Amino acid sequence: MIRTIAGMRSGVSSVSKLVGTSMIKRQSSSSTSAIAYKALHRNKKIPELPTLETPAWSADSAVSSIIYETPVPSVSPRTQHVLNCLVQNEPGVLSLVSGTLAARGFNIDSLVVCNTEVKDLSRMTIVLEGQDGVIEQCRRQIEDLVPVYAVLDYSHSEIIKRELLLARVSLLGPEYFQELIAHHNEAVDQLPDELVDSAYHPNNLPPSQALRQKHEHLSAITSLAAQFSGRVVDISDRNCVVELSAKPSRISAFIALLQPFGILEIARSGMMALPRTPLDGVERDGVDPSKDACDVVDVSQLPPG
Repeated sequence: MIRTIAGMRSGVSSVSKLVGTSMIKRQSSSSTSAIAYKALHRNKKIPELPTLETPAWSADSAVSSIIYETPVPSVSPRTQHVLNCLVQNEPGVLSLVSGTLAARGFNIDSLVVCNTEVKDLSRMTIVLEGQDGVIEQCRRQIEDLVPVYAVLDYSHSEIIKRELLLARVSLLGPEYFQELIAHHNEAVDQLPDELVDSAYHPNNLPPSQALRQKHEHLSAITSLAAQFSGRVVDISDRNCVVELSAKPSRISAFIALLQPFGILEIARSGMMALPRTPLDGVERDGVDPSKDACDVVDVSQLPPG
């Protein structure tokens, strides 16, 4: 009898352990784990909220302005900001973050969401424009959301920016491309004579010469892509697809150089960013040391990934 009771107690204890571990796993995979993380790692380096410039008015002029005039908008410049959000990997997080930005009237220039090596953690990279004070308020509102661990502001930090571009470029020459654009824009049966009767139009060239022209255009596009550390990933009889990974300004410059060949289609991903690791004892020229990424959130206390 005693052995039976002891066996029942051991069975109950093992069941309770299994239930406890399963509850821990469920809690770690739910959005409440972000609340527990923020409770354990309170941010002690929160910078002061930037203040927007307000006009120095007297009481009478302020009251008359409120009643009879439109308030003077702030003269603070609008700059580009890069927000890196560590969020819980669960449905509805993207709508929460984008809804918070839309409620404050922000237009998202770029948004990239991807998984990390941690199963329950995702990374969002958001690029938008606005005043420093408004962006800081919005950043704190996003960080207060339940499934959000932390929001890092990389706007005034040295970061590595990368963006992916896939461009489909015509190989038939600008004459054929202009004829195609005119056909889609005007939607008429009779196209301009200067486009159809061009001496360099593929329809007016012998097959061998048109083939040589295609290969010349392909060689020029390949050489141009190689100068930007890109490559041609697909070739057909009419067009080719170019792949390039670079910072956004370099991507824009490459697109401008491809325009004369005739860009048929472009797929451009959003910007991804990671901060550079500073070297000890080396001063960084041209970087404002007043606000670094580590001043927003202690990176050493962030979850892996």
